[in-house]
Parts: sequence; C-alpha cells; structure tokens
Amino acid sequence: MYVLGISCFYHDSAACIVHNGKIVAAAQEERFSRVKNTSDFPIESIRFCLDATGIDIKQVDHVAFFEKP
Repeated sequence: MYVLGISCFYHDSAACIVHNGKIVAAAQEERFSRVKNTSDFPIESIRFCLDATGIDIKQVDHVAFFEKP
C-alpha cells in the first residue's frame, strides 16, 4: 500500500511516500522553489516523490494531510 503524505499552508511544505509502513521518498518544497520555509502546496515535492519511487498517482492508495494548528 502506498500513502502520500502532504504538509503545507503552515511552515516548511513537504511531501513523502510511505510504502507498507516505510518511508521510501520525502522532500521539502523549498528544495525546488528556493524559497526558505515556504508554505505553498508542495507540487514539486509530490512529483519528486512519485518519480523517486517509480509510481504514478493512480497507484497511491491514500493521501494524508497535515492540518495546520
């Protein structure tokens, strides 16, 4: 099972992919946008994680979103 984790709209936007309980890819959005501590939606981080794991968004079983406090 693949889970896409997304954190955004608060501080340090990021994405990760967890496969069968293990983190297989993760990245912070600032790595791609070059904006320190960006809170934007992490579209480039998501693309990176999907590419790094060699899967398509259709193979993601669940999406988890970190809600800002």
